[in-house]
Amino acid sequence: MRRTLALIAATLLVAGCGGGQSAAPETDTSGGAPQKVTLEWWHLSTADPLKTVYETRAKEFQAKYPHVTIKMTVLENEAYKSKVTTLTQSGKAPDLFATWGGGVLQQQIDAGLVKDVSADVAPVLDTFTKASLTAYQFDGKTYALPVDIGMVGFWYNKKLFEQAGITEPPTTWSAYLDAVNKLKTAGITPIALAGKEKWPGHYYWAYLAMRIAGLPALQQAGVDHDFTKPEFVQAGQQLKALVDLQPFQKGFLGASYSTPDGQAATVSNGKAAMELMGQWAPNVQNDNGKGLGDDLGFFPFPAVEGGKGTITEAFGGGGGMAVGADAPAEAIELLKFLTETGNHTKAVEKNAVLPVLKGEESAVKDPNLKVVADSLANATGFQLYLDQAYPPAVGAEVNDSVAELFAGAKTPEQVAADITEVAKSE
Repeated sequence: MRRTLALIAATLLVAGCGGGQSAAPETDTSGGAPQKVTLEWWHLSTADPLKTVYETRAKEFQAKYPHVTIKMTVLENEAYKSKVTTLTQSGKAPDLFATWGGGVLQQQIDAGLVKDVSADVAPVLDTFTKASLTAYQFDGKTYALPVDIGMVGFWYNKKLFEQAGITEPPTTWSAYLDAVNKLKTAGITPIALAGKEKWPGHYYWAYLAMRIAGLPALQQAGVDHDFTKPEFVQAGQQLKALVDLQPFQKGFLGASYSTPDGQAATVSNGKAAMELMGQWAPNVQNDNGKGLGDDLGFFPFPAVEGGKGTITEAFGGGGGMAVGADAPAEAIELLKFLTETGNHTKAVEKNAVLPVLKGEESAVKDPNLKVVADSLANATGFQLYLDQAYPPAVGAEVNDSVAELFAGAKTPEQVAADITEVAKSE
Protein backbone atom coordinates (compact mmCIF):
# COMPACT_ATOMS: atom_id res chain seq x y z
CA MET A 1 0.00 0.00 0.00
CA ARG A 2 2.87 2.37 0.81
CA ARG A 3 4.30 1.70 -2.66
CA THR A 4 0.92 2.55 -4.21
CA LEU A 5 0.71 5.81 -2.28
CA ALA A 6 4.23 6.72 -3.38
CA LEU A 7 3.28 6.15 -6.99
CA ILE A 8 0.15 8.29 -6.57
CA ALA A 9 2.18 11.08 -5.01
CA ALA A 10 4.70 10.88 -7.84
CA THR A 11 1.92 11.14 -10.38
CA LEU A 12 0.93 14.47 -8.87
CA LEU A 13 4.20 15.96 -10.10
CA VAL A 14 3.10 15.56 -13.69
CA ALA A 15 -0.71 15.52 -13.45
CA GLY A 16 -3.07 18.30 -12.40
CA CYS A 17 -5.97 17.74 -10.04
CA GLY A 18 -9.65 18.63 -10.32
CA GLY A 19 -10.30 21.38 -12.80
CA GLY A 20 -6.60 22.08 -13.20
CA GLN A 21 -6.94 25.65 -11.90
CA SER A 22 -4.27 27.57 -10.00
CA ALA A 23 -4.41 27.88 -6.22
CA ALA A 24 -5.54 31.52 -6.35
CA PRO A 25 -8.04 33.21 -8.68
CA GLU A 26 -6.44 34.77 -11.75
CA THR A 27 -7.46 38.22 -12.94
CA ASP A 28 -7.89 39.54 -16.44
CA THR A 29 -5.03 41.99 -17.11
CA SER A 30 -7.27 44.22 -19.23
CA GLY A 31 -10.02 44.89 -16.70
CA GLY A 32 -9.10 43.21 -13.44
CA ALA A 33 -12.12 40.86 -13.58
CA PRO A 34 -11.57 37.29 -12.36
CA GLN A 35 -10.97 34.72 -15.06
CA LYS A 36 -13.69 32.14 -15.61
CA VAL A 37 -13.39 29.12 -13.33
CA THR A 38 -15.13 25.75 -13.49
CA LEU A 39 -15.43 23.93 -10.18
CA GLU A 40 -15.81 20.14 -10.17
CA TRP A 41 -18.04 19.31 -7.18
CA TRP A 42 -18.67 15.64 -6.46
CA HIS A 43 -21.16 14.43 -3.84
CA LEU A 44 -23.47 11.50 -3.18
CA SER A 45 -26.71 13.19 -2.12
CA THR A 46 -29.00 11.60 -4.68
CA ALA A 47 -32.18 11.96 -2.59
CA ASP A 48 -34.17 15.01 -1.57
CA PRO A 49 -34.19 17.22 0.37
CA LEU A 50 -30.36 17.44 0.33
CA LYS A 51 -30.09 16.97 -3.43
CA THR A 52 -32.23 20.07 -4.03
CA VAL A 53 -30.50 21.97 -1.22
CA TYR A 54 -27.14 21.49 -2.93
CA GLU A 55 -28.55 22.46 -6.31
CA THR A 56 -29.90 25.65 -4.74
CA ARG A 57 -26.59 26.45 -3.04
CA ALA A 58 -24.75 25.98 -6.33
CA LYS A 59 -27.04 28.47 -8.08
CA GLU A 60 -26.67 30.97 -5.23
CA PHE A 61 -22.89 30.66 -5.27
CA GLN A 62 -22.73 31.16 -9.02
CA ALA A 63 -24.92 34.27 -8.68
CA LYS A 64 -22.54 35.58 -6.02
CA TYR A 65 -19.48 34.74 -8.14
CA PRO A 66 -20.53 35.14 -11.80
CA HIS A 67 -17.12 34.01 -13.07
CA VAL A 68 -17.64 30.57 -11.48
CA THR A 69 -19.40 27.62 -13.12
CA ILE A 70 -20.11 24.63 -10.88
CA LYS A 71 -20.15 21.22 -12.53
CA MET A 72 -21.74 18.68 -10.17
CA THR A 73 -21.22 14.93 -10.28
CA VAL A 74 -23.84 13.19 -8.13
CA LEU A 75 -23.58 9.44 -7.54
CA GLU A 76 -25.11 6.93 -5.15
CA ASN A 77 -22.97 5.49 -2.37
CA GLU A 78 -21.21 2.54 -4.02
CA ALA A 79 -20.78 4.21 -7.41
CA TYR A 80 -19.33 7.24 -5.67
CA LYS A 81 -16.79 5.18 -3.74
CA SER A 82 -15.74 3.36 -6.89
CA LYS A 83 -15.40 6.47 -9.05
CA VAL A 84 -13.54 8.51 -6.43
CA THR A 85 -11.16 5.61 -5.82
CA THR A 86 -10.45 5.29 -9.53
CA LEU A 87 -9.84 9.02 -9.86
CA THR A 88 -7.57 9.32 -6.84
CA GLN A 89 -5.55 6.29 -7.88
CA SER A 90 -4.77 8.19 -11.07
CA GLY A 91 -3.35 11.03 -8.99
CA LYS A 92 -6.29 13.41 -9.30
CA ALA A 93 -9.11 14.67 -7.09
CA PRO A 94 -12.22 16.78 -7.69
CA ASP A 95 -12.06 20.43 -6.63
CA LEU A 96 -14.65 19.84 -3.89
CA PHE A 97 -15.74 16.35 -2.95
CA ALA A 98 -17.70 14.47 -0.31
CA THR A 99 -15.71 12.53 2.27
CA TRP A 100 -16.47 10.45 5.33
CA GLY A 101 -13.07 11.27 6.79
CA GLY A 102 -11.10 8.66 8.73
CA GLY A 103 -8.67 6.23 7.12
CA VAL A 104 -9.77 6.89 3.54
CA LEU A 105 -9.23 10.64 3.85
CA GLN A 106 -5.91 10.00 5.62
CA GLN A 107 -4.62 8.01 2.66
CA GLN A 108 -5.74 10.71 0.23
CA ILE A 109 -3.89 13.25 2.37
CA ASP A 110 -0.74 11.09 2.45
CA ALA A 111 -0.91 10.87 -1.34
CA GLY A 112 -0.93 14.67 -1.62
CA LEU A 113 -4.44 14.81 -3.06
CA VAL A 114 -6.18 16.95 -0.41
CA LYS A 115 -5.61 20.56 0.55
CA ASP A 116 -4.84 21.52 4.14
CA VAL A 117 -7.54 24.16 4.72
CA SER A 118 -6.60 24.93 8.34
CA ALA A 119 -5.58 28.53 7.72
CA ASP A 120 -8.45 29.21 5.32
CA VAL A 121 -11.17 28.05 7.73
CA ALA A 122 -9.52 29.16 10.99
CA PRO A 123 -11.95 32.10 11.47
CA VAL A 124 -15.00 29.77 11.36
CA LEU A 125 -13.58 26.59 12.88
CA ASP A 126 -14.87 27.39 16.36
CA THR A 127 -18.46 27.47 15.08
CA PHE A 128 -18.42 23.68 14.58
CA THR A 129 -19.10 21.10 17.27
CA LYS A 130 -16.07 19.08 18.34
CA ALA A 131 -17.69 15.75 17.49
CA SER A 132 -18.50 16.81 13.94
CA LEU A 133 -14.89 17.81 13.17
CA THR A 134 -13.11 14.75 14.56
CA ALA A 135 -13.07 12.62 11.41
CA TYR A 136 -11.53 15.37 9.29
CA GLN A 137 -8.63 16.51 11.46
CA PHE A 138 -5.20 14.90 11.56
CA ASP A 139 -2.13 16.00 13.53
CA GLY A 140 -3.82 19.26 14.45
CA LYS A 141 -4.66 20.16 10.86
CA THR A 142 -8.07 20.40 9.18
CA TYR A 143 -8.57 18.81 5.75
CA ALA A 144 -12.36 19.00 5.37
CA LEU A 145 -15.39 20.60 6.99
CA PRO A 146 -18.45 18.64 8.12
CA VAL A 147 -21.82 19.24 6.52
CA ASP A 148 -23.66 16.45 8.32
CA ILE A 149 -23.32 14.06 11.23
CA GLY A 150 -25.45 11.17 12.28
CA MET A 151 -25.65 7.69 13.68
CA VAL A 152 -26.84 4.28 12.64
CA GLY A 153 -29.77 2.74 14.47
CA PHE A 154 -32.90 0.71 13.88
CA TRP A 155 -35.73 2.36 11.96
CA TYR A 156 -38.89 0.37 12.60
CA ASN A 157 -42.57 0.11 11.77
CA LYS A 158 -44.50 0.77 14.98
CA LYS A 159 -47.68 -0.83 13.60
CA LEU A 160 -45.90 -4.09 12.69
CA PHE A 161 -44.23 -4.22 16.10
CA GLU A 162 -47.63 -3.78 17.72
CA GLN A 163 -49.11 -6.57 15.57
CA ALA A 164 -46.33 -8.86 16.77
CA GLY A 165 -47.00 -8.00 20.42
CA ILE A 166 -43.81 -6.01 20.90
CA THR A 167 -44.76 -3.24 23.30
CA GLU A 168 -41.47 -1.32 23.32
CA PRO A 169 -38.20 -1.33 21.36
CA PRO A 170 -35.64 -3.81 22.70
CA THR A 171 -32.71 -2.43 24.69
CA THR A 172 -30.73 -5.68 25.00
CA TRP A 173 -29.50 -8.10 22.35
CA SER A 174 -31.43 -11.04 23.81
CA ALA A 175 -34.61 -8.92 23.77
CA TYR A 176 -33.84 -7.98 20.16
CA LEU A 177 -33.54 -11.63 19.11
CA ASP A 178 -36.80 -12.30 20.97
CA ALA A 179 -38.47 -9.47 19.01
CA VAL A 180 -37.24 -11.00 15.75
CA ASN A 181 -38.83 -14.31 16.73
CA LYS A 182 -42.11 -12.61 17.64
CA LEU A 183 -42.24 -10.88 14.26
CA LYS A 184 -41.59 -14.16 12.44
CA THR A 185 -44.29 -15.89 14.48
CA ALA A 186 -46.71 -13.14 13.44
CA GLY A 187 -45.88 -13.77 9.78
CA ILE A 188 -43.94 -10.51 9.45
CA THR A 189 -40.49 -10.25 7.83
CA PRO A 190 -38.39 -8.79 10.66
CA ILE A 191 -35.51 -7.12 8.80
CA ALA A 192 -34.78 -5.69 5.37
CA LEU A 193 -31.14 -5.87 4.24
CA ALA A 194 -29.31 -4.79 1.09
CA GLY A 195 -27.02 -7.81 0.97
CA LYS A 196 -25.75 -7.00 -2.50
CA GLU A 197 -24.16 -3.72 -1.43
CA LYS A 198 -22.34 -5.17 1.63
CA TRP A 199 -21.87 -1.88 3.53
CA PRO A 200 -25.30 -2.06 5.25
CA GLY A 201 -24.40 -5.50 6.59
CA HIS A 202 -21.16 -4.35 8.15
CA TYR A 203 -23.19 -2.17 10.52
CA TYR A 204 -24.34 -5.29 12.40
CA TRP A 205 -20.86 -6.74 12.96
CA ALA A 206 -19.42 -3.32 13.83
CA TYR A 207 -22.11 -2.55 16.40
CA LEU A 208 -21.82 -6.00 17.96
CA ALA A 209 -18.04 -5.54 18.19
CA MET A 210 -18.62 -2.16 19.85
CA ARG A 211 -21.13 -3.54 22.32
CA ILE A 212 -19.07 -6.66 23.19
CA ALA A 213 -15.44 -5.49 22.97
CA GLY A 214 -15.96 -1.78 23.66
CA LEU A 215 -14.77 1.29 21.78
CA PRO A 216 -11.14 1.10 23.00
CA ALA A 217 -10.81 -2.38 21.49
CA LEU A 218 -11.87 -1.13 18.05
CA GLN A 219 -9.41 1.72 18.32
CA GLN A 220 -6.64 -0.64 19.45
CA ALA A 221 -7.36 -2.93 16.50
CA GLY A 222 -6.53 -0.02 14.24
CA VAL A 223 -3.08 0.07 15.90
CA ASP A 224 -2.17 -3.60 16.42
CA HIS A 225 -4.16 -4.85 13.39
CA ASP A 226 -5.52 -7.79 15.40
CA PHE A 227 -9.19 -8.67 15.00
CA THR A 228 -8.80 -12.26 16.21
CA LYS A 229 -9.34 -11.43 19.87
CA PRO A 230 -12.22 -13.35 21.49
CA GLU A 231 -14.58 -10.35 21.58
CA PHE A 232 -14.38 -9.89 17.81
CA VAL A 233 -15.07 -13.57 17.24
CA GLN A 234 -18.01 -13.29 19.67
CA ALA A 235 -19.39 -10.42 17.59
CA GLY A 236 -19.44 -12.73 14.60
CA GLN A 237 -21.03 -15.49 16.64
CA GLN A 238 -23.85 -13.21 17.78
CA LEU A 239 -24.39 -12.03 14.21
CA LYS A 240 -24.53 -15.65 13.06
CA ALA A 241 -27.16 -16.28 15.74
CA LEU A 242 -29.25 -13.56 14.11
CA VAL A 243 -28.62 -14.84 10.58
CA ASP A 244 -29.61 -18.36 11.65
CA LEU A 245 -33.07 -17.02 12.52
CA GLN A 246 -33.54 -16.20 8.79
CA PRO A 247 -34.96 -12.76 9.58
CA PHE A 248 -34.35 -11.06 6.24
CA GLN A 249 -36.57 -10.53 3.22
CA LYS A 250 -36.55 -13.11 0.43
CA GLY A 251 -33.64 -12.54 -1.94
CA PHE A 252 -31.83 -10.19 0.46
CA LEU A 253 -28.39 -11.30 -0.74
CA GLY A 254 -29.13 -9.80 -4.16
CA ALA A 255 -30.97 -6.71 -2.89
CA SER A 256 -29.72 -3.14 -3.27
CA TYR A 257 -30.36 -0.32 -0.83
CA SER A 258 -32.07 2.55 -2.66
CA THR A 259 -33.92 0.86 -5.52
CA PRO A 260 -37.70 0.37 -5.90
CA ASP A 261 -37.33 -3.19 -4.58
CA GLY A 262 -34.39 -2.56 -2.24
CA GLN A 263 -33.89 -2.38 1.51
CA ALA A 264 -35.34 1.09 2.06
CA ALA A 265 -38.40 0.44 -0.10
CA THR A 266 -39.07 -2.89 1.60
CA VAL A 267 -39.43 -1.12 4.95
CA SER A 268 -41.17 1.90 3.45
CA ASN A 269 -43.84 -0.28 1.85
CA GLY A 270 -44.51 -2.23 5.04
CA LYS A 271 -42.95 -5.48 3.80
CA ALA A 272 -40.38 -5.67 6.60
CA ALA A 273 -40.50 -4.39 10.16
CA MET A 274 -37.12 -2.67 10.41
CA GLU A 275 -33.74 -1.80 8.96
CA LEU A 276 -30.41 -0.87 10.53
CA MET A 277 -29.47 2.38 8.81
CA GLY A 278 -28.22 5.94 9.24
CA GLN A 279 -30.12 9.15 9.82
CA TRP A 280 -30.88 9.51 6.12
CA ALA A 281 -33.18 6.47 6.20
CA PRO A 282 -36.54 8.33 6.38
CA ASN A 283 -35.69 10.40 3.29
CA VAL A 284 -34.57 7.38 1.28
CA GLN A 285 -37.62 5.42 2.39
CA ASN A 286 -39.92 8.19 1.22
CA ASP A 287 -37.98 8.52 -2.02
CA ASN A 288 -38.30 4.83 -2.90
CA GLY A 289 -41.59 3.74 -1.36
CA LYS A 290 -44.89 4.81 0.13
CA GLY A 291 -43.41 5.99 3.41
CA LEU A 292 -44.52 5.08 6.94
CA GLY A 293 -45.42 8.52 8.25
CA ASP A 294 -46.18 8.48 11.96
CA ASP A 295 -45.66 4.71 12.07
CA LEU A 296 -41.89 5.14 11.64
CA GLY A 297 -39.82 4.98 14.81
CA PHE A 298 -36.15 4.79 15.81
CA PHE A 299 -34.22 2.98 18.53
CA PRO A 300 -30.47 2.60 19.17
CA PHE A 301 -28.61 -0.66 18.67
CA PRO A 302 -29.21 -2.73 21.82
CA ALA A 303 -26.62 -3.44 24.49
CA VAL A 304 -25.15 -6.95 24.63
CA GLU A 305 -25.38 -8.53 28.06
CA GLY A 306 -21.93 -8.81 29.62
CA GLY A 307 -20.34 -6.62 26.97
CA LYS A 308 -17.89 -3.80 27.64
CA GLY A 309 -19.78 -1.29 25.48
CA THR A 310 -22.96 0.59 26.33
CA ILE A 311 -26.15 1.46 24.47
CA THR A 312 -25.22 5.15 24.66
CA GLU A 313 -22.18 4.70 22.40
CA ALA A 314 -23.00 5.63 18.82
CA PHE A 315 -21.74 4.29 15.52
CA GLY A 316 -21.95 6.41 12.41
CA GLY A 317 -20.29 9.33 10.75
CA GLY A 318 -21.83 11.92 8.59
CA GLY A 319 -20.47 13.79 5.65
CA GLY A 320 -17.76 16.30 5.05
CA MET A 321 -16.44 18.20 2.06
CA ALA A 322 -12.74 18.17 1.17
CA VAL A 323 -10.87 20.38 -1.30
CA GLY A 324 -8.59 18.88 -3.93
CA ALA A 325 -4.91 19.79 -3.62
CA ASP A 326 -4.81 21.72 -6.89
CA ALA A 327 -8.29 23.25 -6.64
CA PRO A 328 -8.71 26.99 -7.22
CA ALA A 329 -9.35 29.35 -4.33
CA GLU A 330 -13.03 29.45 -5.26
CA ALA A 331 -13.38 25.83 -4.07
CA ILE A 332 -12.54 26.91 -0.54
CA GLU A 333 -15.02 29.77 -0.82
CA LEU A 334 -17.70 27.27 -1.88
CA LEU A 335 -16.82 25.06 1.10
CA LYS A 336 -17.23 28.00 3.49
CA PHE A 337 -20.42 29.09 1.71
CA LEU A 338 -22.02 25.68 2.24
CA THR A 339 -21.16 25.61 5.94
CA GLU A 340 -21.79 29.20 6.99
CA THR A 341 -24.45 29.39 9.68
CA GLY A 342 -27.28 30.87 7.62
CA ASN A 343 -26.95 28.39 4.76
CA HIS A 344 -26.30 25.30 6.86
CA THR A 345 -29.13 25.97 9.31
CA LYS A 346 -31.54 26.21 6.35
CA ALA A 347 -30.47 22.68 5.40
CA VAL A 348 -31.09 21.50 8.98
CA GLU A 349 -34.56 23.10 8.95
CA LYS A 350 -35.38 21.18 5.75
CA ASN A 351 -34.40 17.90 7.46
CA ALA A 352 -31.60 17.51 4.94
CA VAL A 353 -28.79 17.26 7.49
CA LEU A 354 -28.25 17.20 11.25
CA PRO A 355 -26.49 19.93 13.24
CA VAL A 356 -22.73 20.31 12.91
CA LEU A 357 -22.65 23.95 14.05
CA LYS A 358 -23.04 25.00 17.68
CA GLY A 359 -26.57 26.10 18.54
CA GLU A 360 -28.31 24.49 15.56
CA GLU A 361 -30.16 21.86 17.60
CA SER A 362 -33.38 23.88 17.77
CA ALA A 363 -33.57 23.86 13.96
CA VAL A 364 -34.30 20.11 13.88
CA LYS A 365 -38.05 19.86 13.30
CA ASP A 366 -38.60 16.28 12.14
CA PRO A 367 -39.47 14.10 15.16
CA ASN A 368 -37.47 11.11 13.89
CA LEU A 369 -34.36 13.18 13.23
CA LYS A 370 -34.86 14.88 16.58
CA VAL A 371 -34.53 11.46 18.24
CA VAL A 372 -31.25 10.89 16.37
CA ALA A 373 -29.99 14.37 17.22
CA ASP A 374 -30.84 13.86 20.89
CA SER A 375 -29.14 10.44 20.88
CA LEU A 376 -26.00 12.02 19.45
CA ALA A 377 -26.15 14.87 21.93
CA ASN A 378 -26.23 12.36 24.80
CA ALA A 379 -23.77 9.88 23.29
CA THR A 380 -20.97 8.80 25.65
CA GLY A 381 -18.76 7.65 22.77
CA PHE A 382 -18.61 7.68 18.99
CA GLN A 383 -17.15 5.27 16.40
CA LEU A 384 -16.74 6.12 12.73
CA TYR A 385 -17.94 3.56 10.16
CA LEU A 386 -15.33 0.80 10.05
CA ASP A 387 -15.04 0.96 6.27
CA GLN A 388 -14.02 4.60 6.73
CA ALA A 389 -12.20 4.50 10.08
CA TYR A 390 -9.67 1.95 8.86
CA PRO A 391 -7.56 2.02 5.66
CA PRO A 392 -9.64 1.28 2.53
CA ALA A 393 -8.38 -2.28 2.08
CA VAL A 394 -9.24 -3.14 5.69
CA GLY A 395 -12.66 -1.54 5.42
CA ALA A 396 -13.33 -3.42 2.19
CA GLU A 397 -12.35 -6.71 3.85
CA VAL A 398 -14.72 -6.01 6.77
CA ASN A 399 -17.54 -5.49 4.28
CA ASP A 400 -16.63 -8.54 2.18
CA SER A 401 -16.06 -10.94 5.06
CA VAL A 402 -19.21 -9.92 6.91
CA ALA A 403 -21.19 -10.30 3.67
CA GLU A 404 -19.85 -13.85 3.39
CA LEU A 405 -20.95 -14.53 6.96
CA PHE A 406 -24.46 -13.41 6.00
CA ALA A 407 -24.29 -15.77 3.02
CA GLY A 408 -23.08 -18.68 5.17
CA ALA A 409 -19.75 -18.83 3.34
CA LYS A 410 -17.56 -17.85 6.30
CA THR A 411 -17.52 -18.65 10.01
CA PRO A 412 -17.10 -15.95 12.67
CA GLU A 413 -13.53 -17.18 13.18
CA GLN A 414 -12.74 -16.90 9.47
CA VAL A 415 -14.14 -13.36 9.36
CA ALA A 416 -11.85 -12.28 12.20
CA ALA A 417 -8.81 -14.03 10.70
CA ASP A 418 -9.30 -12.63 7.20
CA ILE A 419 -9.76 -9.03 8.41
CA THR A 420 -6.60 -9.43 10.50
CA GLU A 421 -4.62 -10.80 7.57
CA VAL A 422 -5.47 -7.78 5.42
CA ALA A 423 -4.87 -5.34 8.30
CA LYS A 424 -1.40 -6.73 8.95
CA SER A 425 -0.50 -6.50 5.25
CA GLU A 426 -1.19 -2.76 5.11
